[in-house]
Amino acid sequence: MTTSVLEPTLDELLPCRLNDAELWFAESPSDVESAKALCKECPVQEMCLAGALERREPWGVWGGELFLAGVVIPRKRPRGRPRKDATVTAA
Repeated sequence: MTTSVLEPTLDELLPCRLNDAELWFAESPSDVESAKALCKECPVQEMCLAGALERREPWGVWGGELFLAGVVIPRKRPRGRPRKDATVTAA
């Protein structure tokens, strides 16, 4: 009698299928960076990114890149106002 090893399907290898889908559309910059890191190990990362660029995805992490309004942006800014500089130059 031979034993067979069941190989996982492609869907079972994709980080976006194994983790909470909201991670790829997170508000938190650290969660967005986590999603981008998971994408870097994905076997379909390049195809995912190419498809997102073609579709001009409005937002979220696709193929390891963050999209906003259909374009790739380097990082997500935290909510709220930017911090004021600690030093103010006199005029």
